[in-house]
Amino acid sequence: MAKKSKGNRVQVILECTEHKNSGMPGTSRYITTKNRKNTTERLELKKYNPVLKKVTVHKEIK
Repeated sequence: MAKKSKGNRVQVILECTEHKNSGMPGTSRYITTKNRKNTTERLELKKYNPVLKKVTVHKEIK
């Protein structure tokens, strides 16, 4: 049986901004959820980038 939707919770993809600008191959992405009703703007979180080996800003895409 299919799961029922959880209301306002949606899955979002976070992508590293520094990695995209550096020109290095590959990307650093994370998948998380957010409450669409409480957080209408795009998410921006600091997450670890294993390629650059440091914490960078990851922004919501799509």
